[in-house]
Amino acid sequence: MNRPPDPRQQPAAFLRHLFEVAVARAQPLPNMAALLPAPPRGRTWVLGAGKAAGAMAHALEQCWPENAPLDGLVVTRYHHTPPRPAGLRQRIEICEAAHPVPDQAGVDAAERMLALARAAGADDLVICLISGGGSSLLTLPAEGLTLQDKQRINQDLLACGAPIGEMNTVRKHLSRIKGGRLAAACHPASVCTLTISDVPGDDPAVIASGPTVADDSTCEQALAILDRYGIAIPASVRQALKDATLETPKSSSSVFASHQVKMLATPMQSLQAAAEAARAAGLNAYVLSDEIEGESREIAKMHAALARAAAHGHGPFQAPCVILSGGETTVTLRPPVAGFPKGKGGRAGEFCLGLATALQAQPRVWALAADTDGIDGVEDNAGAIVTPDTLARCAQQGIQPADHADRNDSYRLFEALNDLVVTGPTHTNVNDFRAILVL
Repeated sequence: MNRPPDPRQQPAAFLRHLFEVAVARAQPLPNMAALLPAPPRGRTWVLGAGKAAGAMAHALEQCWPENAPLDGLVVTRYHHTPPRPAGLRQRIEICEAAHPVPDQAGVDAAERMLALARAAGADDLVICLISGGGSSLLTLPAEGLTLQDKQRINQDLLACGAPIGEMNTVRKHLSRIKGGRLAAACHPASVCTLTISDVPGDDPAVIASGPTVADDSTCEQALAILDRYGIAIPASVRQALKDATLETPKSSSSVFASHQVKMLATPMQSLQAAAEAARAAGLNAYVLSDEIEGESREIAKMHAALARAAAHGHGPFQAPCVILSGGETTVTLRPPVAGFPKGKGGRAGEFCLGLATALQAQPRVWALAADTDGIDGVEDNAGAIVTPDTLARCAQQGIQPADHADRNDSYRLFEALNDLVVTGPTHTNVNDFRAILVL
């Protein structure tokens, strides 16, 4: 194994190393075999959705007995299907669809998946492979909604900065497959859900809007969220929410009696792996939390305060150290600025821009923020890097960080500085990864 970069000599490269360690810990194959149920008397069907669904399907094919029947279908994001391992026979079909705004390919995949679920018998086993992103990829609009309605509602939820839990409460009640409805369709077959968590708290009912997990949120709550953010829905759907005719299966339902849910990977496991790598390099390592939510630029201010305190020898963290955190921050999009192109960038870039501004060129502090799926928002980067001279280099190029922040345009700022983190799809997803190095 190659020696990791020295954090004192190559701080930015070392932060990239920590990110790679975190992503490696979240890959499905190392944990798959130990969590698989035994083959059933009947057939085994595999259904799944998410950014990691392709890698999860390959891992399952590698671990499942060659002589045991295995069929099924999973859907992942466009260009997120990993290369098939040499010599591995394909038994699970992998198709691709759009994320974060759903498309017809996702609808078609969901229709096919629901048909396979309904074909499963009492002696069969359904293994469901669920990871973050599955909510958009597994789209089957409720009665009275069109795909165009769902696309608009999804875009509105993303733009308003709603937390993931609220978004998924709405998605579950406006779907024919989410919120436990896929599990209901599998009944009376046994169901085992293997999931990779991308949500604060690792609640399987929130991951990908919980297609195989009982849902205790309500139509009333979904309607309240839509009204709070001023998101329009057709009158017939509004009435169906009021009447609770779009209610989801609850935990008391018998369809969940023989259902198992097992975690393949979680955000905390990845943060702890990065912390161990930092300690191995002679640094103190502190994991703040894997459940941090809120506006990216505001969360950045809090992280900057902790880093500045550590750099000055104050506060709870002793330098040299790495401060790690995860979770799922949000970005509330600001109105377009006349005369400028639409802003580019996701929540990791927005965090880095806010952090650089709040650090005010603090010496001996570097940082990396990236999405563990390799895609920050809808751009081609995973995130960005902040250095002690980020603001100085902006000034040299005539870049005004405040103007970029006003336009939600972090991507172009870090692109100009050559500080984007570009990895391509990682084939997993445990959400935000942030590492601040204080020397």
